[in-house]
Amino acid sequence: MQNAQPTSSHFINGAYVEDAEGAPIECIYPATGKVIATLHEATPAIIDQALSAAHAGQKIWAAMTGTERGRILRRAADIIRDRNCELSILETLDTGKPLQETLVADATSGADALEYFGGLAATLTGEHIQLGQDWVYTIREPLGVCVGIGAWNYPTQIACWKGAPALACGNSMVFKPSETTPLCALKVAEILHEAGLPAGVYNVVQGRGAVGASLVTDPRVAKVSLTGSVPTGRKVYAAAAERMKHVTMELGGKSPLIVFEDADIDNAVSGAILGNFYSSGQVCSNGTRVFVQKDIKAAFLKRLKERLQGAVMGDPLDEATNFGPMVSADQMNIVLGYINKGTDEGATLVAGGKMAERDGFFIEPTVFADVTDDMTIAREEIFGPVMAVFDFDTEEEVMARANDTEFGLAAGVFTNDLTRAHRVVAGFEAGTCYINTYNLAPVEAPFGGSKASGVGRENSKEAINHYTEVKTVYVAMTPVEAQF
Repeated sequence: MQNAQPTSSHFINGAYVEDAEGAPIECIYPATGKVIATLHEATPAIIDQALSAAHAGQKIWAAMTGTERGRILRRAADIIRDRNCELSILETLDTGKPLQETLVADATSGADALEYFGGLAATLTGEHIQLGQDWVYTIREPLGVCVGIGAWNYPTQIACWKGAPALACGNSMVFKPSETTPLCALKVAEILHEAGLPAGVYNVVQGRGAVGASLVTDPRVAKVSLTGSVPTGRKVYAAAAERMKHVTMELGGKSPLIVFEDADIDNAVSGAILGNFYSSGQVCSNGTRVFVQKDIKAAFLKRLKERLQGAVMGDPLDEATNFGPMVSADQMNIVLGYINKGTDEGATLVAGGKMAERDGFFIEPTVFADVTDDMTIAREEIFGPVMAVFDFDTEEEVMARANDTEFGLAAGVFTNDLTRAHRVVAGFEAGTCYINTYNLAPVEAPFGGSKASGVGRENSKEAINHYTEVKTVYVAMTPVEAQF
């Protein structure tokens, strides 16, 4: 049996910390259902220790130059790349995702974020505004202590996506990973401090919702960044608003993927597979509503069924495996419930639809056709390997249907008519859009949603705006005039 027991449950003030009084958190390997580590939830004393350390460490960190901060972040990126194999194995144990995937998409993307924002750190400046003889200058200042709350699908990546811009700007962070995947963020913190980060600048505490609520509502916290579901986001956003805290909310979606009749079928099928079955469908931006123009529906479904034969379930630590389990038994049962609703409400089951006959929390890649817009599987985020395929006739019709959702995280279109492609993405009510591809998220590009799918942006230079405040200074060179 795999054993992934960490040194301690928390990482605070540059060191591993334990408090066995906290409620136990079992880390379960999704491929077997076996416990591979037991950690403890943060007690109030641990939470206070972490926030106090972050408050003190932030002052030291902010006093350093951007060049000095950037050098440490880039050094951490190099260490992560050097240890990519062991970090990827840990990510696989934490999430169940195939090693074939984690080797290229998880720790590596975290390293990309640290390298990118490490490079930006020395460039963060204000501006000079001349006003006749007077002038104004602006100063870009860190917010202070930031809280990051992670999701369970990309624990290493999210720990870095939130930490890298926060730290580049001179903030400190207390990061709470999902209680389902508690292991990877500890390694991120360890590596950052090995790279030279001052104690207290990046801390990790474990816990469930109550721990997150304690962090979000603490008056020492200036900013909250959450990756999670829309219901959780609404609660966290409301709690942060009580004290006027800055927020970034990267929430869920029910994103449309439109395939026009002139699209390259194989490319479109590849996009649909990436947008529904990568990470076993546990990706917030997934294009789970696949609209296929009627004339090519049969050809699309035929090619899709052929391609699904290439899904290889097995031990996620075997690099031949390319399709892993759900992250937990609870998530598996949620997804199976949606599959039953799809069948009950009259959708046509084209492929999959049941648990795999093996240990762990595996569900077959599932495809429904003849889905209508009012079905449950068409309206609600499933967060599992369930693709819903819809028919459409005209561009005008499909655009209205694509946008008829509370969500607005992502959207995609496959067509060889580039004029139509740009027209369609201009019409999408979504923050992250794709033309003839899907689900790519380079750190250089902003990522985030509109409507109920979120507030703010992660990655790119846009993230800097969400981790800093601008101070305006007016300098007068002339006598002051007053009304009396």
